[in-house]
Amino acid sequence: MATNYGGYMGKVMLIDLSTGQIQEYPWSDRERRLFLGGKTMAAKILGDCLSPDVTPLSEENMLVITTGPFTGSGAPSSSRFNISTLSPLTGILTSSNCGGNFGYYLKKAGLDALIIRGKSPSPIWLEIQNETFTLHDAGDLWGTMTGEAQTLLDAKLQETTGNGKPVKNGKIVIGPAGENLVSYASVVSNERLAGRGGVGCVMGWKNLKAVTVSGNHTVSVKCPEKLSKLNKSWFRYLRKHPLTGDQLPRMGTAGLVSIMQMRGQLSTKNYNYGQFDDFDMVSGETLAEEYNIVNKGCLSCPIKCARTVDVDGKAVKGPELETLGLLGSGILNHDLPAILKWNYELDELGMDTISAASTLGYAMEANEKGLWDNGLSFGSIDGISVLWEDIAYRRGIGDELANGSRWCSEKYGGKEFANHAKGMELAAYEPRRSVGLGLGYAVSNRGGCHLNGGYMIIVEGLALNVDPQTPHAKPDFTVIFQDLMEAVSSCGQCLFTTYAFFPPPLISNPQSWYAKLFCAAVPHIGGVLRLLNKFPRVVCFHLPVIFNQSKALHLVTGMPVTFGSFLKAGKRGYTLERYINTRFGITAKDDTLPSRLTDVPQDPRDETTKVPLERMKKVYYQARGWDQNGVPTSRTLKKLNIEKR
Repeated sequence: MATNYGGYMGKVMLIDLSTGQIQEYPWSDRERRLFLGGKTMAAKILGDCLSPDVTPLSEENMLVITTGPFTGSGAPSSSRFNISTLSPLTGILTSSNCGGNFGYYLKKAGLDALIIRGKSPSPIWLEIQNETFTLHDAGDLWGTMTGEAQTLLDAKLQETTGNGKPVKNGKIVIGPAGENLVSYASVVSNERLAGRGGVGCVMGWKNLKAVTVSGNHTVSVKCPEKLSKLNKSWFRYLRKHPLTGDQLPRMGTAGLVSIMQMRGQLSTKNYNYGQFDDFDMVSGETLAEEYNIVNKGCLSCPIKCARTVDVDGKAVKGPELETLGLLGSGILNHDLPAILKWNYELDELGMDTISAASTLGYAMEANEKGLWDNGLSFGSIDGISVLWEDIAYRRGIGDELANGSRWCSEKYGGKEFANHAKGMELAAYEPRRSVGLGLGYAVSNRGGCHLNGGYMIIVEGLALNVDPQTPHAKPDFTVIFQDLMEAVSSCGQCLFTTYAFFPPPLISNPQSWYAKLFCAAVPHIGGVLRLLNKFPRVVCFHLPVIFNQSKALHLVTGMPVTFGSFLKAGKRGYTLERYINTRFGITAKDDTLPSRLTDVPQDPRDETTKVPLERMKKVYYQARGWDQNGVPTSRTLKKLNIEKR
């Protein structure tokens, strides 16, 4: 359906792989105003189309691939796209965000979103070129690694031009892990991954090896001159900010290892501890000084947080913080070259490094405690590369590890140290020294995710020094951070841009009187934040400099937008995802963490070094407008224009 707003192509297409039928999916300007794009748009589509009895690996389940209004607009770090579906790992709604260039080229093909349902009877790949959709046999691609698959696809696309010239395109592919239905299989675009929740498993079940997109459409914005001016100042601000202009470009997320070690937040030995004696050997400093070749960034990104490293003579993407932590301190391994190699192998196989590593950590502890004789032990890394292949091809113990830590703990025991929430493995941040993050892990819509959980650790030690053990005001901050990041993600922008929300002096001068005063005040302003959570639209203006997203959304689309309405859009998206999940059985009882993190103090001498989860959950539900069972109330749904089903 055509649109009167800028930033959108005005078309959403649905393809049924069972029948080959292709049709336009209706998406109105009212829905654009309410749900923006990205993961919120995908949630609305899935909520409208899926009944509560649909299972992840079924023809009725959909892969919904979405862009946002910022994608292709020139806004900084705006090349993101999203894939949402029912997760084979968790059984509930999952969303997986990815960089690279696929989202940009999806818009070049004239589409805001692509919906895929059904199942092909044999392996295929889908080619989209402007308005033309072509299904190709993928027999010769099936079984290939993700890098080789993309190279072969480029050659095939070049053949179709007839002039020998390469075709500029975006691609998503799966590897052997997706083909063999590993529950946490990823989708790969260039060297970027839609990593979490098993979206690659769903794609593999549908016998869809790849999608390529290309075209010659352009993205129009409502106020191009004003947007260009804003973007220039925005780029300058991001380049000067101490987080987005220094820490991330200099060391990427790997630079957080040393900070987390200092604060007891580095998951060690499957979350038994928060510090690792050999942390410096797997730190961002060591990676930058000894192994990094060059920094890279996605399209339109001034931050350039990606590392490039050498693996067997080939320059490839380096590991992020989560991979370094979970495959380093998490399994008591200080061999950084091995981690670089494993990161590349997992990417090539098409497998989420977080879930793979955390499931490995669980298996090592289960073996250590005599629950599961699997031959794996902490500190022993011989044969790990073979183990990744065993998981991807479901051989031997790999067939069970492919199901994730929750499944394994239900079979072998040890639920107290299977570190997941709602079936999704936690990231490398140890929440007993960041209790706000612990709450976020537990209530996150897609499971144990630090980003969907609100990333409270950024104020609990990584950037600011708010008391990490106090529960006061943490639920209210968690709600606001979740809603802001939900809205930013829905626009198609990288969440790293939200780091710049914190004024530079607070970051650069942590020992200053004003930084100390701010951090000391945070636990006492929960009531004020509660009012903002309940009445976001009272902030009927933009926040200049530190948060440009709301003004940019107005200039891109022409919609009437303020900071408050932007925050409300994020709140709508977050609540919608939760409401959909309640239809698949999620309640307060599922907002949990393993008992190691809630009942066992990290420091036996300090009872505050555990997550006071139940206490914070009650406040969180109240701030969200959910009932005591964690279900959004009818009043909340009506207030957010969410249809009750």
